[in-house]
Amino acid sequence: MAALVDLVDYQLKNAKALSLLLSEETKAIAARESGDIERLAKEKMALIGQLQQTDQRLSQHQDVARLTDEALLAEQVRTVKSIILDCKKINDINGQSLQRAQLSFNKLNNLMQQSHGKIGMTYNAGGQTHTLSTLGTNLKA
Repeated sequence: MAALVDLVDYQLKNAKALSLLLSEETKAIAARESGDIERLAKEKMALIGQLQQTDQRLSQHQDVARLTDEALLAEQVRTVKSIILDCKKINDINGQSLQRAQLSFNKLNNLMQQSHGKIGMTYNAGGQTHTLSTLGTNLKA
């Protein structure tokens, strides 16, 4: 079984890494870098998985009582919890930003489809709408 101190140190390292990653994600969202956003999301999920796994190992450790009994370990646990709480807040903000960006994209996409549809929308023999970009432009005199 891994040493309790090592597990807490690993948890702290991963919490700090998640915090930095979320800062990068915030910048990527603001810059609308979809490739970076996707890559960071995958890295974020991996870090969260590591945090959860280490948390489970800590909870099942034979010396788990030391986490509250020893001042140094208790302080590290408080630090990890504080960082994770901050990460949750930043993640919520990033999620809201992504939702707003998606909504803006959808509105723009709808406007583009509407304006495109006004140019050359017609109906086919089955009664379905059909868009022709050449409506009236391929006439031969």
